[in-house]
Amino acid sequence: MRDFMMLFHSEPNPDFNPTPEQIQLEVKAWQDWIGGIEAQGKLKNPGDALGFEGKTMHADGSVTDGPYAEAKEIVGGFIVVSADSIEEATELAKGCPGLTNGGKVEVRDIMVFDGM
Repeated sequence: MRDFMMLFHSEPNPDFNPTPEQIQLEVKAWQDWIGGIEAQGKLKNPGDALGFEGKTMHADGSVTDGPYAEAKEIVGGFIVVSADSIEEATELAKGCPGLTNGGKVEVRDIMVFDGM
């Protein structure tokens, strides 16, 4: 088994003002999806949602406010799963609730360095 990170991407929508009921349904959909991966024994790290505050360090030493200052797309969170292949990890991503809202799931292998 290898480890893969799923990064959840979406585009900010300033016009989207969900009701408390819509938020509750969205949270439940995420819990159910992640719970399904966990039930298969494939959830390595449940990850977290990422906040909106951040800073970006640039190679020239400068620091800019906000991780999304120039971006149209945000990374909203992540989880780590174990799978036999990237194809299997991608299959696990197919049920992601973020996909129903036009989001994307980036599946990346996690490199292992011996001796570290």
